[in-house]
Amino acid sequence: MPFQALKPQVEKILQDTSKEVDARLTAVCQLLRSEIPYYDWVGFYFQNGDKEELKLGPFAGEPTDHTIIPFGKGICGQVAVSNKNFVVPDVKAQTNYIACNIDVKAEIVIPLFKNGVNIGQIDIDSQTADPFSREDESFLEFVNQKVAEIL
Repeated sequence: MPFQALKPQVEKILQDTSKEVDARLTAVCQLLRSEIPYYDWVGFYFQNGDKEELKLGPFAGEPTDHTIIPFGKGICGQVAVSNKNFVVPDVKAQTNYIACNIDVKAEIVIPLFKNGVNIGQIDIDSQTADPFSREDESFLEFVNQKVAEIL
């Protein structure tokens, strides 16, 4: 499904105030994972209180042991420090990569800002080599903007 067609679905899920925020975020993760063939794991990480670490939030895909990630460690930890998108076409080429699943070939992490502060991120793992484009980045930035509105 093209990204443009997914945008209204993401908005509809996030605007459903009859559900708790975590349930809405889980539904967004499930939607993205089911509709984008190369999104094999989709999840949110958020800053863990005032600690310099990320804590796993809602996700869709295989469970991960990486529920806490220190700032600076792995792709997610680097994004927590840099405040910049990080697209990894080949995770094996990254020296600071934390392997969650041996089948993962690529990863994209987009920071989530609320009132100009990086409070978390959306993390996508793919078992397809080099699948992410600028379109993925733009779409995930949109998702994060909409998520920030309900946090």
